[in-house]
Amino acid sequence: MGPGHGARGALAFAARPAPWIFIMIIGTAGHIDHGKTTLVRALTGTDTDRLPEEKKRGISIELGYAFLDAPGGARLGFVDVPGHERLVHTMIAGASGIDFALLLVAADDGPMPQTLEHLAVLSLLGMTRGAAVVTKTDRATPARVAEVRQQVQALLQGTPLAGAPVLPVSAATGEGLEALRALLFEAAEAEQKGDERLFDLEDGPAPPGGQPAFRLAVDRGFTLEGTGTVVTGAVHAGHVAVGDALALQPGPGGPMRDAGRQAVRVRSLHAQNRPVQTARAGQRCAVALAGVPRDAVARGQWLTAPEVALTTRRMDCQLTLWRGESLRSGARVQVHLGAASVPASVAVLDAGEAIAPGGSARVQLVLHGDACAWHGDRVLLRDSAASRVIAGGRVLDPLAPTRYRRTPQRLAELDALARPTAAQRLAALLAVAPHGVDLARFMRAQGLRADAPPPLPDAVLATADWALGVAQAEAHEAAALAALARFHESQPDEAGPDAARLRRLAAPRLPAPLWQAMLARLAARGALVQRGAVLHLPAHGAQLSATESRIAQKVAPHLADAGFEGAWARDLARDAGESEPLVRATLARLARRGELHQTVKDLYYPPATMQRLAAIAREVAAAHGGDVLAAQFRDATGLGRKRAIQLLEYFDRVGLTRRVGDAHRLRPDSALFQEPQP
Repeated sequence: MGPGHGARGALAFAARPAPWIFIMIIGTAGHIDHGKTTLVRALTGTDTDRLPEEKKRGISIELGYAFLDAPGGARLGFVDVPGHERLVHTMIAGASGIDFALLLVAADDGPMPQTLEHLAVLSLLGMTRGAAVVTKTDRATPARVAEVRQQVQALLQGTPLAGAPVLPVSAATGEGLEALRALLFEAAEAEQKGDERLFDLEDGPAPPGGQPAFRLAVDRGFTLEGTGTVVTGAVHAGHVAVGDALALQPGPGGPMRDAGRQAVRVRSLHAQNRPVQTARAGQRCAVALAGVPRDAVARGQWLTAPEVALTTRRMDCQLTLWRGESLRSGARVQVHLGAASVPASVAVLDAGEAIAPGGSARVQLVLHGDACAWHGDRVLLRDSAASRVIAGGRVLDPLAPTRYRRTPQRLAELDALARPTAAQRLAALLAVAPHGVDLARFMRAQGLRADAPPPLPDAVLATADWALGVAQAEAHEAAALAALARFHESQPDEAGPDAARLRRLAAPRLPAPLWQAMLARLAARGALVQRGAVLHLPAHGAQLSATESRIAQKVAPHLADAGFEGAWARDLARDAGESEPLVRATLARLARRGELHQTVKDLYYPPATMQRLAAIAREVAAAHGGDVLAAQFRDATGLGRKRAIQLLEYFDRVGLTRRVGDAHRLRPDSALFQEPQP
């Protein structure tokens, strides 16, 4: 069964798969009763009016589909869209996935209101390949046909279809049909030679800008006995095979939540009215889904590879207004994406609060319902009453921010996202993003397969999921070293902060994976030293002298024996039989090297004891919602209240905990005083 072809497809789903062939999707557009369905039937032999109501009323209500084989082995797929003004939303659903447009104008009527609106839709969707057909020439005089041809040529001026051929055709007599077929076959041959979607095949080479993941815009769902639930639509990107796991969305649960998508499996496939094992971008496709109830699918949903599944309620777009239309911030509109229609509000991002008629600007669309979109997807806007087309354009970022959407930084990011290829967009983003690029988010928003990412520019700092531009990495490294120097200056008796604390001091907005990668690179260069969880500049942890090493060895047993109470410098000097000033200087040097901890002046703990005390603090915090009270820590350690408070205040100071009222709240990102991982 092919998309839109009744129950006879139940047997066809089990038929032998056909070999892969090139296809071109052709969309017919025009005013009601201007002969779209009749022309498609004359070209293909298929009646695309499949509903009883369509037969009864003589008009198309739903999208209809038909196919025509070209001499070169290609297959032409026709999408017959409704012409009635109240069915323009259905027309938009069909037009969003076509390669070639046929704008039909009846010779006896001439251009009519829906002719103009359909032309606006095609123009604002960026349709540059197409032709116009003057139909029903058998009902008009040659002079009238010539007049209408001139009117159509004038209509096309100033649109992406300007200069397109205008052919006179009569489906009733056959006049002009062969010329139209020849034009379509020639267009299919040209499309086939330059079709970049050939890269989407699994065994083909990946383009340098990244390989798109599978996405299909669902425009119809139904059930077939013996097959189950079937969805049909245009494959916008990527390829799919029988047995693949996919995501069906949006669903209940809200934007960006796993509950907003349903995991499904491909039971069988039809593309271009033929059973296949795989289908790819540009094809009309019917997908039988295993274990999915009929009421779980609806027009406007998307069937996608799980790695690019997303739903959103905010997207930044580049829009162009139609002739005579204007748009202001705060305007209510109907947004058409794929086969979906969602109400939304507009926020103009570029200078000013309004866009002049025919102008172009970036806007944020705040959707009033869940929708799916990816970078580069075509978007169309109609007024809030859905009575006229206002604007069209492309999605720049489907995961747009709520705050700071008009800042120079954000506009620079949108400039980067307007670049022509994914690789260029990623490189441009890295050049302007101060805190790096979330590669997983970028790939999902771009609709790219995770196993075929665009290449990263040379010398960037990168982890599995994040990347930071060269200039930005250098700036963050300088900030980290400067913050470390200030820490040493203000707290000379401490060895240094741990990585989490230094991040809070130097680069609080830098993602943790990039921060760790940057510290590792600085340590590899010798710009800083990491001793356990503590970081310090090389000069801060200078080597001990022979005298200091001797004293360190003599006081070590006394420090260990002191237990949780710690050891005072004067007591250590007495027990070691050394001068008190020399012992104090040695202990301070050991603390700067991270080999001792000075909780208050002249009170020292060895690392092993501090690890045990920190472990007790973590246990107390785990039992009390992340907080440690002095009394709880006192009881757990057996210390007096004063010493317990001194230790907790030290933990606050070094970043293991932070003071919140009377409590000391454990910092979950701190690695201080933990045993090193093997």
